[in-house]
Amino acid sequence: MVYFHAAYAFSRVRVGIGQGSHRFLPPDSAKPCIIAGLIFEDAPGLAADSDGDVVFHSICNAITSVSGVPILGGIAVDLCHKDGITDSQVYLEKAIETLRLQRIEHVALTIEGKRPLFQKRIEEMRGRIAQVLKIRIDQVGLTVTSGAGLTDFGCGDGLQSFCILTTVENS
Repeated sequence: MVYFHAAYAFSRVRVGIGQGSHRFLPPDSAKPCIIAGLIFEDAPGLAADSDGDVVFHSICNAITSVSGVPILGGIAVDLCHKDGITDSQVYLEKAIETLRLQRIEHVALTIEGKRPLFQKRIEEMRGRIAQVLKIRIDQVGLTVTSGAGLTDFGCGDGLQSFCILTTVENS
């Protein structure tokens, strides 16, 4: 039987929590609704300087809580305002670089919103997230809820995403 010291094993694990939210633009806006790097035709775009991808934003914030490096409040602001880069995938790729000696082991996400209709695209979204994070699809958990319409997001005014990200130290 193999025994290990629990304090040593768990000191190599870090957990980050992140959130991202934006209101929808008016329906006549030309900006597309982008979630997890995918375009959703059945909803207006999200009000943000960037593309407003709340899923990628929540992952960036979870990475910030692991690495301590401000991504959306720092690196992304510079990329957006100085370089004109509004693609949240670019922000997320920069965030991943800040993990240094940590590798992503698992990501769990919840999206709260009444629209767009996500159910038929859950696997596609998981695949895209896995591709960007360079992990397997089985390392991505994704749920969607309307929250029984108890918040502005559940009533259809915007979208909110929560992320719990688990990393482990590279050996």
